[in-house]
Amino acid sequence: MNAIRPLKSPTDLVDAGLIPPERLDEAARVGERYAIGITPTMAALIDRNDPNDPIARQFVPDLAELTTTADERADPIGDLTHSQVEGIVHRYPDRVLLKAVHVCPVFCRFCFRREMVGPQGLGTLSPEAMDKAFAYIAEHSEIWEVILTGGDPLVLSPRRLGEMMARLGAIAHVKVVRVHTRVPVVEPERIDAELIAALKASGKTTYLAVHANHPRELTPAARAACERLADAGIALLSQTVLLRGINDDAAILAELMQAFVELRIRPYYLHHPDLAPGTSHFRVSIAEGQAIVAGLRGKISGLCQPTYILDIPGGHGKAPIGASSITKLADGRHAITDFRGNVHAYPPEG
Repeated sequence: MNAIRPLKSPTDLVDAGLIPPERLDEAARVGERYAIGITPTMAALIDRNDPNDPIARQFVPDLAELTTTADERADPIGDLTHSQVEGIVHRYPDRVLLKAVHVCPVFCRFCFRREMVGPQGLGTLSPEAMDKAFAYIAEHSEIWEVILTGGDPLVLSPRRLGEMMARLGAIAHVKVVRVHTRVPVVEPERIDAELIAALKASGKTTYLAVHANHPRELTPAARAACERLADAGIALLSQTVLLRGINDDAAILAELMQAFVELRIRPYYLHHPDLAPGTSHFRVSIAEGQAIVAGLRGKISGLCQPTYILDIPGGHGKAPIGASSITKLADGRHAITDFRGNVHAYPPEG
């Protein structure tokens, strides 16, 4: 039942044994609204006998996606609010997003840009729009970092990716290029010498943020792809979304974060799920998230601790939302909670 090509339609899902024939119409209804895409690598990971399989939950369409709550919005983190030029999002002073493409090798069911990506989305920047985006970056000397996102920029050919990196290499004030991608995990065979070479630009430091949400995603092939990147000098970061029924458990997150560190991937952001349309069944409460993250502290190495963050709706940026371990006492001292939950006054008496 393993797929030998990407699965892009409800019929593909039935043929691969990922949904029964009686769910074909349901999947078609979801597919009319949101893109479907599963690589052979991810399809092979799915346990067809587990109705709650965490890999299937990320990629196989669910009728719950057609339920939109009152607080959900098409642009949940306010990209368009800060997009002065097509393809550019300039939310923070020293960095911009460059969204050259709005397709991905897989389409996550919880995607916060699900209204913008896929065949029905915003598409790929035209040459004219790309020129304007690079002109914007060149004209704004405060831009120190350019973040390639989308969509997934690693769906581009090494030639096109290399051309983009070369253009960024010619802009003196840009010092760091960060690439956000699922490709090393969901399509690891793409991470070859040609693509790795395309990720480098003269005088720039390249960071690559690897998106994975469950330790099972880090297959031997994915691990080898990450090792190729690290061995080539590409600095690696992690991105994970906290998702109900997938990784809302401290033990699962601990296993994932430890695996990242073993692969020379620095745990970076643990995202609270955004208010994207049709994703309420994935969301945990902030209190639940704080408790899960607190369960990591002291249990696993400090190297393995991600920052739990929320992208404030409306385009107001990210904020760390982990529970504080410190409170102020009436006598001016502070109460500090250790990883076991015990509270200590600081400075201690006597």
